[in-house]
Amino acid sequence: MAANMYVEAYLQLSRAVHEAGLIRRRYGFYWAMIIGWVLTLAGLSAAVVLLGETWYQMGIAALIGVSMAQLGFLAHEAAHREVFASRAWNEWTARILSGLFMGLSYGWWMAKHNSHHAHPNHEGKDPDVDSTVLVLTPDASDRRTGIGAKLARHQGIYFIPLLCLEGLHLHVVSLRTLLAAPGVAHRFSEIALIVIRHTAYLTLLWAVLPAGMVLVFVGVQVAVFGLLLGGVFALNHIGMPTVPSGVHVDFLRRQVHLSRNIKDGPMVRFLMGGLQYQIEHHLFPVAPRPSLPALQKLVREYCSRYDVPYTEKTLRDASATVVAYLNQVGAKNRDPYACPLVQRYRG
Repeated sequence: MAANMYVEAYLQLSRAVHEAGLIRRRYGFYWAMIIGWVLTLAGLSAAVVLLGETWYQMGIAALIGVSMAQLGFLAHEAAHREVFASRAWNEWTARILSGLFMGLSYGWWMAKHNSHHAHPNHEGKDPDVDSTVLVLTPDASDRRTGIGAKLARHQGIYFIPLLCLEGLHLHVVSLRTLLAAPGVAHRFSEIALIVIRHTAYLTLLWAVLPAGMVLVFVGVQVAVFGLLLGGVFALNHIGMPTVPSGVHVDFLRRQVHLSRNIKDGPMVRFLMGGLQYQIEHHLFPVAPRPSLPALQKLVREYCSRYDVPYTEKTLRDASATVVAYLNQVGAKNRDPYACPLVQRYRG
C-alpha cells in the first residue's frame, strides 16, 4: 500500500510539472550555449598559436579542459533529449559534441548512463558505483582484503588526485569499447569523429610546442576535464545511501533519497552545468536546464508532503561528506551511512 502511495505521488508530481510547462524546450538557451562554448574552444585554440612556446600555455590547457567539460554537460543534456524535439537531432548533437570536441564515445557513455539513471547507487546495477579502485559501498568494502583493504581506509585522501585521472580513464574506455565491444551503434562514425579530434588537437600542439610542453599541456587539460566531470558524480551521489543487490525501492524514493543536490550559486552553476539539481534531473531527465530551479520548488513540496528525504548541501559541506564517507566505508564502518529505507526493505 505504501509503495502505491509513492507511485501515485510521482504521477501527481509529473502532471504538475507538465502543466507548469517545465518540460518545454528552450532552444534559444541551448543554441547560445553550444555556439558560445564551441567559439570559446576555437578562441582558446587560436590563443595556443598566438602564445607560442611558453609555460603560460598551461593556463590555456586548463581553460580548454573547462570548455570541454562544459560541452560535456551540453552533450549530456542532448543525450537526455532536453535540447531538441527530434530524437535524431538530440542523439547526433550529443554524438558530435562527445566525439569531435571531447574525444569520447557517445554510444559507450549512453549505455552506462542509462543504467545509472535506472538504478542510482544500486550495487550490481549502477556501473558508477562498481569501481575497482575505490570502495563506494559497504558490500564492496566487505569484499576487500589485504593491501586493497588497507588503502581503502584512507581513500578519501587520494580521491581528488584520482579524479584528475578520470578524464584519461574516459578516453581509454571509450576507445576500448569502440574497438572491441559488440553491438555499438554508429561505431565507425564515432571512431572517425574521435580520430579527427585527436589528430587535429595533437597536430596543433606539436606544431607550436616542444614535446615536453605538449605532454604537460595534454596532462593538465585532461586532468581538469576529469576533475570537473568526475566531481559532479561524486558530489551528487557518493555518501548517499546505497542499495544492496536484490533490494527494490520505488521510483520516487529511489531517485530522491539516493541523490544529493548542491546549493545553487554562480560558481556552482558554472562548475556543475545544471547538475546541482541532481534530484530534479533524476526525476525528470528531459527537463531542460533553465527549468530546474522552478522544478525544484515543486519537487520539494511533494517530498515534504509525502515525507521523502530530500538532501541539499553547500559545495563545501558536500565535499567534506564525500571524503568522510569514502574513509568511513573504506574502514568497513557503515553505521553513519545506513539507510533506514533500505534496511526496512531488506528486513
